[in-house]
Amino acid sequence: MNGPFERDCVDILQTRLKRGQISRRDFTTGLALLLGTSALGLRATPAMAETKELVFVNWGGDAGTAYDEAYGKAFLEATGITVKQDGSGPTEGAIAAQVESGKPSWDIVDVDPFSAEALGKKDMMEKIDYTVVDKGKMRPGFGWDHSASSYFYSYIIAYDATKFKDNPPKSMADFFDTEKFPGKRSMYKWGAGMWEAALLADGVAPDALYPLDLKRAHDKIAAFKDNVVAFWGGGSESQSILLNGEASMALIWSTRAKLIEEDSEGDVAFIWDQGLIAPGAMGVVKGNPGGTAAAMQFIASAQDPEKQIVMFRMLGQGPANPAADAMLPAEDARYNPVDPANFAVQIPLDMTWYEENYGPALDEYLKIISA
Repeated sequence: MNGPFERDCVDILQTRLKRGQISRRDFTTGLALLLGTSALGLRATPAMAETKELVFVNWGGDAGTAYDEAYGKAFLEATGITVKQDGSGPTEGAIAAQVESGKPSWDIVDVDPFSAEALGKKDMMEKIDYTVVDKGKMRPGFGWDHSASSYFYSYIIAYDATKFKDNPPKSMADFFDTEKFPGKRSMYKWGAGMWEAALLADGVAPDALYPLDLKRAHDKIAAFKDNVVAFWGGGSESQSILLNGEASMALIWSTRAKLIEEDSEGDVAFIWDQGLIAPGAMGVVKGNPGGTAAAMQFIASAQDPEKQIVMFRMLGQGPANPAADAMLPAEDARYNPVDPANFAVQIPLDMTWYEENYGPALDEYLKIISA
């Protein structure tokens, strides 16, 4: 679930740089924060090469010679530990292979919480040390045994505001209603959030979603799919489908909301109502070479609300630390998926359900949308 999203975050950074919305320094700082880096090999000095290291494994992107002044350097200065990025992509299978090798080279991974918990039950992830990582700096319910939330994003409805004007969609039922809201739709290729959207549209109450009734959801999607012009796999694709007028509505990542509003000069708008909130998290590979204590220190350092605000401004990622909410002025808070007002009208994805069901559910979903 995170892989395509994280790759899209790099794309958003590059887009903002090209538009002049951020400086080159902000770009490298933001990219370093995204990738969990403090120094790359191209900038390493002999003194740094002698220090301890942690390897943070993310979902790729060309970091170039990025050096993280605001985040990683502070961690290096405080601890003497350099954090380097590895864009290999920490899938469940790749993490398992690292542990099974007996000599893992990875330390910290940007991981879906449900993947971390599944691997943790196989003794492949370290338990989060909550004497170091502060649960008080997390939103309630978003700290797990083997991973700690580090950001949030949502699946939300974006729509053609020129077409619907004073009668915008207000729910997932409206998204699935092509008589009341004519036009083609676009949905996410990899399933997450789409089952919940279908069930909400079919009349399931938000507090009764889980465990998901997959047959009901898949029946709803199968009956609706002729109205779907494209099942997008990346954020730029979802954006272009709306901007080109191919779809009148799409379920998109919230990180794209501001970009799509800017690109369309307000012709494409979005709502938070019945959005589906997804957490990103950090976890520590079992037997990591840099040591569990150092890895937990790094995760704790990433809880700084000011650093999380940098990530919000760069990418639109919702801060994991609720203390960051008050730091955002109203004009920015409206793009924050976990701003209290926005959070209140959304539904968090259930990580326990995803841990137990995501693989088989996705297989069935792909068969339906490909048929």
